[in-house]
Amino acid sequence: MERLCLYFIAASAVCGVFSVAQHHYLVFNETKTWTEAQSFCREQFADLATVDNMEDMNNLNGMAVPQMAWIGLYQDVNSWRWAMSDPNFYENGNANFRNWKDSEPNNYNGLESCTMLSMPDNGKWNDMPCDSLAEPICSDVTGLNVTFVYINNSMKWFDALSFCREYHTDLASVRNMEENQKIMELTPAGKKPWIGLFRDTWKWTDGSNSSFRNWKVGEPNNYQNQNENCAVADFESSGQWDDRNCDEKRAFICYAVPKKRYLLKLKIEENSSLNLEDPVVLEELLKQLKQKLKDQGVTGDPKLRWKKQSNGKIFH
Repeated sequence: MERLCLYFIAASAVCGVFSVAQHHYLVFNETKTWTEAQSFCREQFADLATVDNMEDMNNLNGMAVPQMAWIGLYQDVNSWRWAMSDPNFYENGNANFRNWKDSEPNNYNGLESCTMLSMPDNGKWNDMPCDSLAEPICSDVTGLNVTFVYINNSMKWFDALSFCREYHTDLASVRNMEENQKIMELTPAGKKPWIGLFRDTWKWTDGSNSSFRNWKVGEPNNYQNQNENCAVADFESSGQWDDRNCDEKRAFICYAVPKKRYLLKLKIEENSSLNLEDPVVLEELLKQLKQKLKDQGVTGDPKLRWKKQSNGKIFH
C-alpha cells in the first residue's frame, strides 16, 4: 500500500494522557466459577480485582459485598523455577529438568513450595514446607561449569538461599541426571538436602507484582487437598482471604480503569491518489497513528476511531 504522511496539529496534548488510574471496584452478586468470573471481568472491564494494600481492602469493606467473593489471586501450582535465574547457565531447555518422586510435587496442605533431594528415595525430589530444616547443597558456578558443596548445617530454605549466595554462587540448580548423581555422591545416606527449586505460587491474574496479602490465620491451607487454588475475600471476616476450589460458584469483584476520551485533530498530507474514504485506507491510517502515539511515549493500548462530520465525511 502507498504510504501517507501524518502530522500532528496538537501533538503535545496527547503525550502521556493514557495513564493507568487506581482500581475502581465493581461487585457482582451473580455466582460464577473463578475462571468464568475472570473471563467476564476481562471482557467487560479490566480484570478480577487486584488488591494492592489495606486502603484497597478498606474500600472493599465499605461496599455491599456478599459473604464471600472471588478476587484475582490464584495459585500457579506448576510455577516451579530455580533460584539461580541466569539464563546463560541453562542451555537446551535444561532449566526444565525435573526428577520428582512418584506422586510429587503434591503441595500437601498447600504449604509445600520448596524442594529436597531425598537420598532414601534414590535421589528423587520431594516438595516440602520451606520452613522445614535441612542441609543445603550450594553451588560454585563458573560459566557453564558447576561444583556442588554439601553444607553440614540444618536451616530453612530461605536461610539456605541466603547462606549459599553469601558464601558460594547460589543454592544448587540441577540441570540433568549427571548433576543429580554428583549431589547424591556428596550427600550422606538418609539425608534430604535442599536444592534451589521453589514454587512461585500465588499470583495476580492481571500480572501485578503486588506482594500484599490479607490471608486469614491458617490460610491458605488447601483444606483436605481439595485443589484450593483460587482466593476469595470473606467479608464476614473483615474481607480477609481464604483459598477455595476454583470450580465453586461465588460472587466476584472486578476492577475497571476509568476511561478518558480525547479528540485529536490531525493534519494529513496526502502524497498519493488513495481514496481517503476507503475503509482499508482508514484502517491503515489508524495503525500509523497508533504507532506514532507509542513513539511519543503513550503507554497502554489506546483505542482509536474516526469522528464523522455532520455530512458523514471524515476529512475536509
